[in-house]
Amino acid sequence: MDKPIEKNQHYELTITDMGSEGEGIGKINDFTVFIPRAITGDVVEIRIVKVKKSFGYGKLVKLITPSPFRVEPICEVADTCGGCQLQHLSYEAQLDWKTKKVKDCLNRIGGLKDIEVLPTLGMDTPYHYRNKAQYPIRQINGKVQTGFFAPRSHQLIPLETCYIQDPKKEAIMKAVIAFLEKYKISIYDEEKHTGLVRHLMIKTGYHTEEMMVCLVINGPKLPHADEFVKAIKAVAPVTSIILNQHLEKSNTILGNSCTVLDGENAIIDYIGDLQFKISPLSFFQVNPQQTEVLYTKALEYAELTGDEIVWDAYCGIGSISLFLAQKAKKVYGVEIIPEAIENAKENAALNHITNAEFYVGKAEEVIPQMYEQGIVADTIVVDPPRKGCDSKLLETLIKMSPNKIVYVSCDPATLARDLAYLVVEGYQVEKVQPVDMFPQTTHVESVVKMSRIVSP
Repeated sequence: MDKPIEKNQHYELTITDMGSEGEGIGKINDFTVFIPRAITGDVVEIRIVKVKKSFGYGKLVKLITPSPFRVEPICEVADTCGGCQLQHLSYEAQLDWKTKKVKDCLNRIGGLKDIEVLPTLGMDTPYHYRNKAQYPIRQINGKVQTGFFAPRSHQLIPLETCYIQDPKKEAIMKAVIAFLEKYKISIYDEEKHTGLVRHLMIKTGYHTEEMMVCLVINGPKLPHADEFVKAIKAVAPVTSIILNQHLEKSNTILGNSCTVLDGENAIIDYIGDLQFKISPLSFFQVNPQQTEVLYTKALEYAELTGDEIVWDAYCGIGSISLFLAQKAKKVYGVEIIPEAIENAKENAALNHITNAEFYVGKAEEVIPQMYEQGIVADTIVVDPPRKGCDSKLLETLIKMSPNKIVYVSCDPATLARDLAYLVVEGYQVEKVQPVDMFPQTTHVESVVKMSRIVSP
């Protein structure tokens, strides 16, 4: 069949929808075309860059009539940096699009057509929310530079100001670059696996304002380390200065070994009334303001009275577990990463919480073993990675037959798949609440309340 479009040809069209990655969608003679950086309501001129059997891809050449939802990005590299995909879309429209994204996935992937999705909970100020920055450091034309990678590449986009990062990080970033240039410290070349300095990671405590600076190096030591500490402390009141040794040739940012150059080995921050210890290697939600919104909603949906036994699958450093423990009789947390479980136990002790126990292992293996030993669950909370829940875990959830399941999701597509399975197995979806954890990006988290249907 002849396709109605040709590669490299220019066309004019109106954008009528947006895809799951924030790309504009339009039609040319009923043939679907995807256009990055275009939004619903735009009238655009495009150049076709790829033609498939039933759809094509176009590049935005000219904005003929801008959408009423289009705004000017405040970042000068918003179109090229991989960090923000939606700065050109008004924040109100971003929230509406994220609600629609969740609805569409539940309908299209899960076949769940009659479920109400509540409006996405957004931020009053949707900028400067990230408490962690990971800057690749490279040498470009003889100059030490840092920034972020372009989408789907390792091409560095030099950048001094990032509008979704805590602005206190800028002075530290500049001081590090100046130190590296002054002492002519070698910079890592990822193709050759040579050079010393790979990344700069900065973590900040939103509530405590504590700061950690972590320099990632391809070697055991940093030359002039004392001067490095002085350079950092001259520009910011940091709590912790750390070297992370990453000697492998890989795309992972951090290695497994750390050396404290100055101060503490971790920083502290709060979610709600709970304290959490944040080390260089530990996972912690990057938007603490919205994390409190997310966890408070999960706790609300669990409807705990103080008599329940709760399982928290994929518990990480225990952040949701400890929220739940404040209202439950007993909470059991499971996580595959041993270091995370150590953090969870430390965080429980830090908050004087004694009714939470943590186990290392795969949730789909540990929970069935505990169930066979007679440990039941009134409520189960799952907060899986993007790939969703393991099928064995879902089967165990059905066997354990908890009264309530609270599903915290970071991917609407796998959420829809898992909810569809649970619905078939006798659970009903009561509420779906998206939360905007990452403003200016296409990511959306959701909290879902499910209850077991009791046969009459």
